[in-house]
Amino acid sequence: MMKIDRFLLALCLAVVLAWFFPYMGSAQSRIPLDAICSIGIALIFFFYGVKLSPEKIKSGLKNWKLHIVIQAATFIICPLLVLIFYPFIQNEQQEMMWLSVFFLASLPSTVSSSVVMVSLAKGNLPAAIFNASISGLIGIVLTPLWMGLFLKQQTEIDFLQVYSGLMVEIILPVIAGLGVQRFLGNYAQRYSKQLTIFDRSVIVLIMYKSFARSFSEGIFSGIQWSDLGLMGVITIILFFGLYAIIYLLSRLLAFNREDRITALFCGSKKSLVHGTVFSKVLFSNASFAGFMLLPLMLFHAFQIFVISYIAGRFAQKQ
Repeated sequence: MMKIDRFLLALCLAVVLAWFFPYMGSAQSRIPLDAICSIGIALIFFFYGVKLSPEKIKSGLKNWKLHIVIQAATFIICPLLVLIFYPFIQNEQQEMMWLSVFFLASLPSTVSSSVVMVSLAKGNLPAAIFNASISGLIGIVLTPLWMGLFLKQQTEIDFLQVYSGLMVEIILPVIAGLGVQRFLGNYAQRYSKQLTIFDRSVIVLIMYKSFARSFSEGIFSGIQWSDLGLMGVITIILFFGLYAIIYLLSRLLAFNREDRITALFCGSKKSLVHGTVFSKVLFSNASFAGFMLLPLMLFHAFQIFVISYIAGRFAQKQ
């Protein structure tokens, strides 16, 4: 029986609260949510750097074919699957929907859930840890580059400010975390659960702020339920399309069972944590930030259900 994901419930609750009480997250609010979220993001990635294991990353470099498949699926194949539909956009609303799905496609893979599912399915756990860790670092560079191809054309976002934000809130905290790893590494591992709660609390706050601003400025006023349903169908198709391509590549490259499981689980997932954080930096105070997170929320819920089921099937067969 599937367990209810409390984190997903908290995110849904944040959206509901944003609908009924949008003022606190709006641009007119006196509560400095932007500053609070920025500090929270910096702390998330500081402890991300503290928990990174250079030894595991070095040892993981050996299985290079598996790593290339996973990272190519995450940052090249998935965005290209969405990019091929760009010429068919006919109006501004379709363009906004497409851009939100493309943002989902350009994100890195998850960290904790990928590792947990690979472990459950008896896959290559060291390779999963390596790819999950390195994916977030690659995403810091590639996700803004992918989005920059279209955000420059469609918005007035200052990308010098975006990359400055990435440097201050993400890259420098990761470097600082790596610098003090030998002093705080054991504590970070010991209090891993508490840090996870902190991470998710910051994500829920960012989710509330993003949707509150979108609701207060009427971004969703022109969106129909049929559009949301279509977006849900698109995310499901994207997941299965990516999953099928990774499966075929694993077969062509003659991966063993453990490596195939790792490629399927790590390459087909997208990180809600990174997506929410990146949205805060990439879209800053833009009113459409909440809308950009919709496909990511739908994809997150779907991937938890499907990958949990598949992981259980793999474990039974083993």
